[in-house]
Amino acid sequence: MDNAARIRQRVLALFLPIAAILYIGGEALSPKGTDQVVTTTATAFKVLPIAGQHPAQLYLASSFVLLGLGALAVSYAAIAMLVRDRGAMLATVAALVGGLGAFCGAIVNVLVYPSLAAAATAHVPPGSAAKILVTGFNSGFGQAFTYVYFASEYLAPLLMAIALWRSRTVPRWLAVLFFVGLEVAQEMGSFGPIVILFMLPFAAAMVLLAIRLWQAATSPDSRSGALESAGVPA
Repeated sequence: MDNAARIRQRVLALFLPIAAILYIGGEALSPKGTDQVVTTTATAFKVLPIAGQHPAQLYLASSFVLLGLGALAVSYAAIAMLVRDRGAMLATVAALVGGLGAFCGAIVNVLVYPSLAAAATAHVPPGSAAKILVTGFNSGFGQAFTYVYFASEYLAPLLMAIALWRSRTVPRWLAVLFFVGLEVAQEMGSFGPIVILFMLPFAAAMVLLAIRLWQAATSPDSRSGALESAGVPA
């Protein structure tokens, strides 16, 4: 691995903890009860008053979540670099699915956060604001991105965990921690700062995988170093 390749791998490794920090920060900052798919008028009437009281907080949380999803998309590609031989093709597929899912997730979260904050502060009757939100979520555009996002957020972590497990370039418990941690993180809603506690396994997995990537970049033979660290003869 030449110096340019090492630098690229180290830069990619940094995206993993950054993704965890941004993703967790966005969920922790979200006003309680706002992280919902507004597909019914009843739900819209429930979240609009909350959004009206915390528009700036919603915009800030949105910024963290959107940037976190972007970093997560890059992280999938970075994690795939750890997978060698067995599982390499599966890791590539997982990276593609994870990147697509993160992109679709960003679109969906624009509907959830900025659109909600804008509707709540637009000085229009609540019924009109609710209708705008429900129409956006129930449109073909909104539903398509939502379905892809929800499907990929379960599929991509599973495929990547299987690829890591099969390749044995990281300890198998780390592959499991990545899958479980990310699934729990994606299930978290806007429950306040308490979500940080539940998302710690996700943060730990991302940091440990980043360390593995960084170590692989500094090793003269990244393949041998990764295999030896997992206890497999090179």
